Amino acid sequence: MRSYNVFRRKGGEALCCAVPESRAVPRFVGGRRWIFGGKIDADAAPPPGFDDRAAATAVRFNGFYLFQALDDRAS
Repeated sequence: MRSYNVFRRKGGEALCCAVPESRAVPRFVGGRRWIFGGKIDADAAPPPGFDDRAAATAVRFNGFYLFQALDDRAS
């Protein structure tokens, strides 16, 4: 698995942006609307809602992967 920096948008929608460590953070993530949410790598399990295959495809086309973090306490 690739290593990603994860940013979470402030607010109730649980929108996240995963950016490979080797890539620049997209401009829209800057500012006060997003916070650093941690890292995803071989040592850290991805948050619920993160799909590694979808992330690889999105990064290839966009340079980042947007996903909605799911609440795993409901299961």
